Amino acid sequence: MNPRFFCPEGLAPDCEIALPVPVAHHAERVLRLAVGDPVVLFDGRGGEFAATLTALGKQPLARLGPRLPIEQESPLAITLVQALASGDKMDWVVQKAVELGAVAIQPVAAERSVLKLSGDRAEKRVAHWQQIAVAACEQSGRNRVPVVGEILSLARYLAQPADGARLILAPGAAGALARKAAPHGPLAVLIGPEGGWSAPELALAERAGCAPLALGPRVLRTETAGLAALAALQTLWGDFSGEAHV
Repeated sequence: MNPRFFCPEGLAPDCEIALPVPVAHHAERVLRLAVGDPVVLFDGRGGEFAATLTALGKQPLARLGPRLPIEQESPLAITLVQALASGDKMDWVVQKAVELGAVAIQPVAAERSVLKLSGDRAEKRVAHWQQIAVAACEQSGRNRVPVVGEILSLARYLAQPADGARLILAPGAAGALARKAAPHGPLAVLIGPEGGWSAPELALAERAGCAPLALGPRVLRTETAGLAALAALQTLWGDFSGEAHV
């Protein structure tokens, strides 16, 4: 597979474009590509372009062919609502969630979140996670970049109008995922922090219409739970199932 790069501005069929500086640097300095090498460019609006590098150095350019109507999105629109996790766990979760087909990642500050972020630190971390999402799209073949939302409190997130069904993972909850009805529209999955959701948070989520869910008899780590849920949902109703759903 040819190297893939996200270029959010100015892609049009059958023309020559200037490559963004980060893309040119990665192509030339990291991947050691040369003039004449084939690449794939996408702008996040769907589809992609087969392109050829025509110049590098101070004025990096690429010649684009026609837009190719290639889509790699899951028929199941899942938003991963992830409580802030410490260290590089959030980086891992964002990267793998994009690979597993999540359409958005919404970070939330939970009562037991070890990681505390606000102000400039929060904005910089969200921007960092957004770049991880871009890189995961480049690697995995996706043409639409999931948005990493601003960090919200759980209460503020739950106060927003629900766009589809919401599931909240809670160890010991009754009901198996396989016995739930397939969603007719978007689906959000809420994952707690290292210490789990507090009782008041679970009560707040249930009052907001979130259905509690357990994934088997074992307690999963926060960086495992969301990815396991995404894989299970894709297997039941998404692009691992081989069937199209609305």
